[in-house]
Amino acid sequence: MSTRTSERNDLPDEPPIRQVFREVIADRLTGPQPPQAAMLFQSSVDPFWTNDRFFLADFYGEILHQDTCLPQTAHGVPLLAALAIDNRVPPQQRFRVISLLFSIATVEDRHLAEYWPDTPPYADPGNENRAREAVRSCTPDLLARWAAECQAVRLALAGLAVVFPTARTLPALTPRLEGFTEQHPQGTDIGDYVRFILVLAAGNDDQTLATVESLTAAGWEGTPREAPASARTLHLLGQMLGRVGMGLTRSHPGE
Repeated sequence: MSTRTSERNDLPDEPPIRQVFREVIADRLTGPQPPQAAMLFQSSVDPFWTNDRFFLADFYGEILHQDTCLPQTAHGVPLLAALAIDNRVPPQQRFRVISLLFSIATVEDRHLAEYWPDTPPYADPGNENRAREAVRSCTPDLLARWAAECQAVRLALAGLAVVFPTARTLPALTPRLEGFTEQHPQGTDIGDYVRFILVLAAGNDDQTLATVESLTAAGWEGTPREAPASARTLHLLGQMLGRVGMGLTRSHPGE
């Protein structure tokens, strides 16, 4: 174990997840640390970090602040990628980390659909592109863990797979998600999410647009029909992934 980790294992009143994150990052990231790592290795504990939830809100907010890509967002992506592939991190948090990577990669598209035809407030194409490319670079390693991952994490990985489609990963989604469609019927959060992923993997633009319209009519937040279809699609997919995550949290509140 690294010196940095062992020196800080006994911080008083430290949120337990902070220690886990610190140990993972110390083990997996060598060289200069991203700026957000300071929250893990600083010797003092913020008095507002009274539990894991408050610490995680601050930590994730330092990487993607209020769903806005800042200059440091791209630098924080390697932190998230390292946490996403380590089994010391609880499954619910690995799901959340990968969901955050999805959010980072789709900020530009989701906001474009949401604010169309206006320019999204706080839009920064440079920061958004750098952050998106940072997520793209780590996605193959994340998807390579599919067989070893639990079902919850696989749901988040499926979202990343359609954000960065390849000729190899898209066809693999159909057999990989077969069990989900059998277990979760249409009309459930997971069932609808997985079926939408499979529509996107099929690559039929007309079917995709029809599904976006159908699901939106079923109660999801809509976007202007004049907005680019790809942006509308990711806006809807982001909502669905978020609701899946909320359901997992209710099912496993202690994780």
